[in-house]
Amino acid sequence: MKYKLAIFDFDGTLADSFPWAASVVNQYAERYGFKRIEPADHAALRNYDARKLMQHLGVRMWKVPGMARDVRKRMAQEIDQIPLFPGVSEMLQALVDQGLQLAAVSSNSEANVRAVLGPQNTAHFTLFNCGASVFGKAPKLKSVMKKCRVSPETVILIGDEIRDAHAAHKVGIDFGAVTWGYTNPEALLALHPHEIFESVEEIATKLVGNQPRQSDGR
Repeated sequence: MKYKLAIFDFDGTLADSFPWAASVVNQYAERYGFKRIEPADHAALRNYDARKLMQHLGVRMWKVPGMARDVRKRMAQEIDQIPLFPGVSEMLQALVDQGLQLAAVSSNSEANVRAVLGPQNTAHFTLFNCGASVFGKAPKLKSVMKKCRVSPETVILIGDEIRDAHAAHKVGIDFGAVTWGYTNPEALLALHPHEIFESVEEIATKLVGNQPRQSDGR
């Protein structure tokens, strides 16, 4: 296998949280004073990276940490509304069966990530590095690689956002883009990812050559 460690983003990659996020965002628009997002806006906004999205909506950057805390807290209260994408459990099992280490790097809270994954899937992960950071994901990726004792050429970050691609490039690791997340696939393809995954099952088949076994539950 080319890779020894697969680092996963969470929201939009493993967890189907976009419908929930879209349902609550305008409540925070009123509270934090930024533009409302209408359903007709979703397609265009999914081409933006996080910074451009904040600028477009008029979000004041000094308010972002507090807003992020509020959103994570609310998600924890409504965690039963955040499902995994179909096939995630089987895909993760297929990867660990072939000896691949797994880690999760997310701006979401570790408690939320663990709750959605469930105990069985959580046990597959060697490391979690979660929570919002003003320095972005790159330092988190470096920390995970150091703790897992792997070199950059043996690591892939799998995610659904433009900032994931930029963070992977910054630390010298491969980026695998998923096509079912927050960002439009065309915007991700323009960044020339090392791998493109058009289904959850493809992650296992492309990384370790195994077709995930189908089963029920997390």
